[in-house]
Amino acid sequence: MRLNIPNSLTVFRILLIPVFVGVFYLPFAWANAVSAAIFALAAITDWLDGFLARRLNQTSRFGAFLDPVADKLMVAAVLVLIVQADPRAVVAVPAIVIIGREIAVSALREFMALIGERTRVKVAMVGKVKTTAQMLALLLLLYRDDFRGVPIYEIGFWLLYLAAALTLWSMFVYMRAAWPIMRPNATRESPSASLDSPKPDNTIRGSVARE
Repeated sequence: MRLNIPNSLTVFRILLIPVFVGVFYLPFAWANAVSAAIFALAAITDWLDGFLARRLNQTSRFGAFLDPVADKLMVAAVLVLIVQADPRAVVAVPAIVIIGREIAVSALREFMALIGERTRVKVAMVGKVKTTAQMLALLLLLYRDDFRGVPIYEIGFWLLYLAAALTLWSMFVYMRAAWPIMRPNATRESPSASLDSPKPDNTIRGSVARE
């Protein structure tokens, strides 16, 4: 399969993950700064692939699938390494909340897509704010060192809790939107009927990832 530019950037972001992990464990003083820079590069490509997909009219179902997968893989890898480097409960708890929410919302979206109701859980503004706080928190936690007296790690620590709170709130927003379909006495069309009805291939990349 020939990859277009947006999909190539998404694949590049996935390939950055083992590079990031390798740099993170290097026993050099500059390892923190370089691992933070790699994560920042991944975040930039996350925005850029969605922008180019829309600008160049190169949206695709493959891209809509792969883009959120790449984002979640990178975020999960960063959170695991941060907790490994600072194995305190106060760091592990928000990490667990964020990873658990990603699993729950992904399952919810898959279920809603299966019954043809995916638009009920479309991306909300709180999800975009959550993503911004989360990316900034992880970037600062990876950098770790103070910068001209500014406590970078402490700022990242509190931003991680802000991201975790927004994570729970955004999950509540999506669950509330889906509840009319999910409640026990709700009627819904059969999954097979939804799957037999093809959907137009006009998914906008990037919006799914910022859930």
